[in-house]
Amino acid sequence: MSTSLSERERAILAFEAAWGAHGGAKEEAIRAELAMTPARYYQLLGRLIDTEAALAADPLLVKRLRRLRDEREAARLRVTS
Repeated sequence: MSTSLSERERAILAFEAAWGAHGGAKEEAIRAELAMTPARYYQLLGRLIDTEAALAADPLLVKRLRRLRDEREAARLRVTS
């Protein structure tokens, strides 16, 4: 497993870190700034935050995103059980 981030991975993390300061439609910004569909962006982001390289690059962001993902998953499990 690679310990460094690709340029695209760094761009995804930077976009996600900066998003809180932006307004507007996130999906449109993903298409415009990263040239990918929102579905692909979220797929890559989900994989990315599970890597040690992403954690090393931006620990606060990655831990926050992991926590939010885990909370959403727990809420889904509560609804289905």
